[in-house]
Amino acid sequence: MIRTQSPVWRLLKRNISAGQILGYALANFVGLAIVLTAVQFYTDVKAAYSTADSSLGRDYLVISREIKGIGSRPNFTNRELEEIREQPWVESVGEFTASRFESVIKVNLAPGAVGNTGFSMPLRGISTDAFFESLPDRFFDKLPEGWDWEPNPYGGPQPRVPIVLSKDYLTLFNFGFAASYGFPTVSERTVSAVPLSLIIIDGTQRIYLEAYIAGFSSRINTIAVPESFMTWANDRYASGAPVKGPSRLILEVSDPGNPEIKAFMEENSYEVAGDKMSSSDSAYFLRLITGIVIGVGVLISILAFFILMLSIFLLVQKSREKLRDLILLGYTPGSVAGYYYRLVATVNLLVVVLAVVAVFAVRHFWSNGIESVSAEEGSVMPMLLIACGVLVVLTLSNVMVIRHLVRRSARGRV
Repeated sequence: MIRTQSPVWRLLKRNISAGQILGYALANFVGLAIVLTAVQFYTDVKAAYSTADSSLGRDYLVISREIKGIGSRPNFTNRELEEIREQPWVESVGEFTASRFESVIKVNLAPGAVGNTGFSMPLRGISTDAFFESLPDRFFDKLPEGWDWEPNPYGGPQPRVPIVLSKDYLTLFNFGFAASYGFPTVSERTVSAVPLSLIIIDGTQRIYLEAYIAGFSSRINTIAVPESFMTWANDRYASGAPVKGPSRLILEVSDPGNPEIKAFMEENSYEVAGDKMSSSDSAYFLRLITGIVIGVGVLISILAFFILMLSIFLLVQKSREKLRDLILLGYTPGSVAGYYYRLVATVNLLVVVLAVVAVFAVRHFWSNGIESVSAEEGSVMPMLLIACGVLVVLTLSNVMVIRHLVRRSARGRV
């Protein structure tokens, strides 16, 4: 801290303009507070979206070819797959494998049965034609227990087949089908407890397998089964010639807000499932706005820095005679400049501390919204590290300029 009782300091501070120092501190506080607030807001929003399978961090896109008219080719060629994998924003590519056999899913629940399902309704005989898809396990948001299905190598009954449904299907049942037919709405846990039969139709033959709903996915909009089951069933019961190339892909992308993704999809007539492109646009605009806000804050801070430099220049010029006298009395330029060093260091530290406090105060306004959607806030460490970095860089820059000006003044060249 500044030694206020020092005779040298009492002599030098007579030419210090409190208004100029206050103006610098206020301008620098505003600029730094804007920068740190923008950084913390972006960090919190990015973390919130990441905990909710968001569009700001690494994300997944399900794409397919656009169908035009009748008989369009739905499958991706090897050349198209290679082109997709070469895109800089693609981390990995997963291929959907579709079932190539006829199948039916039937509910195995007697009329009036309650059991562990928690409801009573006449479900005997309810069945529906079904289709299935499989994809690599790493692309699931959460793999259910028992997903590692393996066929019985000794023949006889096969293990139960786990099925993962899209959460959208359950929503459609509860608010569409159930309302139309007078059925009660059901929860995920209830549906998972309902025993199912998977019937594979192979010509005149019927193959009965036990199945169950193992879980629900918010990422995959399909009826998914393990890859091992799909390979086993397609090898045994597929009808027609093998299909060349997948009809749908799931892409793990590292930069979902990249505008090049949308341009690439439109250029190649690829369709993206869901509203991921809208989310990517939102992510892009959020980052753009955050960058603009940070740029404004940096500009204000730079202007504040020049305000201080101008103030110090005028201060040294006013104190030129005093500085020469002090040098003649035996004080070194470094010892004289030390008083100014401590002044700017104290001001800069106070500005940074107040800016950080302001960030925590403003953060309260968006933290409640993040908590209301059961998402997590980001770490404050990036913001604090930036604040410390700004403090060090700003103070070192001030020190270098002050040292240069004091030495020039001592030689009578200011």
